[in-house]
Amino acid sequence: MYRVPVLSPEGKPLMPTKASRARRWIKEGKAVKKFNKLGQFYVQLIAEPSDSKTQPISCGIDPGKHFSGIAIQSAKFTLFTAHLELPFKRVREKMDNRRMMRRGRRGRRINRKLPFHLRAHRQKRFNNRKRGKLPPSIRANRQFELRVIQELCKVFPVSDIYFEYVKADVDLTSGRKGAKSGKGFSVVMVGQKWILKQLESLATVHTIYGWQTSNLRKHLQLEKSKNKAEQTANSHAVDAVALASYQFLEYKSYHSVNNHGHSWQGNITITPCQFMVIKRPPVSRRQLHLMLPSKGGQRRKYGGTITRHGIRKGDFVKAEKAGKVFYGWCSGDTAKQISVSNFNWKRLGQFTASKVVLLQRSTGLICKQEVNFVGVTIC
Repeated sequence: MYRVPVLSPEGKPLMPTKASRARRWIKEGKAVKKFNKLGQFYVQLIAEPSDSKTQPISCGIDPGKHFSGIAIQSAKFTLFTAHLELPFKRVREKMDNRRMMRRGRRGRRINRKLPFHLRAHRQKRFNNRKRGKLPPSIRANRQFELRVIQELCKVFPVSDIYFEYVKADVDLTSGRKGAKSGKGFSVVMVGQKWILKQLESLATVHTIYGWQTSNLRKHLQLEKSKNKAEQTANSHAVDAVALASYQFLEYKSYHSVNNHGHSWQGNITITPCQFMVIKRPPVSRRQLHLMLPSKGGQRRKYGGTITRHGIRKGDFVKAEKAGKVFYGWCSGDTAKQISVSNFNWKRLGQFTASKVVLLQRSTGLICKQEVNFVGVTIC
């Protein structure tokens, strides 16, 4: 049931095919195997295909604050699902630390015994008091989702994108979210507006409210986990599948001799498919200033992606130690060793640099693949 993405010789996405057919194409020399930046396997044809027509394929996006769900769906197959661990919390902590260090440097630099007009204050470089500013944490979340969607649109012929829309307003007088005062704005709404504008360049975009997603998910008989941090398809990907299903199902009214009402009309099949957990490697950037000044003006090295052994942090590597083989991501180094960590960024060990082999350069993403879902047919 697993479907493999297919590209034309020019790189145009075609309809996915069966895994057995893709293997036969590779064996017969009709296609070559490739991997995208998500680590997703696909094939690219060498000769022109007999038919390049595509059927409607939709993408569902269930955005969140800490986690998001993404799904690619056709009328007969679920093609791809993913659980995204968003960088919101880490970016917010970094911004707090940056603010604290900046204030510390400013306090050491400015001589407050002088009159105000003689102090070493600099003029502002830009107007940072504009309304509608997108905070770095929200921007990082939406940019992360956008990047994953862009990678998927390179291998799937996505025609429509369904985005779960959150309608929020903030009352400046009470500070409560959801108040209908119209005197304030929500940064969530600003982030939504930004990503919706970016998605319009990829496919036709539709917005769906949360209660509509819930109704269709229940109709599709997809169970949702109560643990939102769970790295399974039942946490957020099920909502993304329900969103993508709006391309093929519609809630219409019906009339009969003895009854009337509304019901879901259309045909769709939910099948087992590829499931990924995707996040950014928690690599610190090179710090130009430490929290505490070092003695002698020599600051120690902290952060950055460069190591002393030609391997960068975030690279996927194969390491050997005591006759055992480990696969993971480079997370640090010493003078003679390289640290290798697993998907949860727990260190597997420190390995001699000569016994660490580079398998794939860092793409700024780390992915874990599984298989999900039980097949469901809705008519």
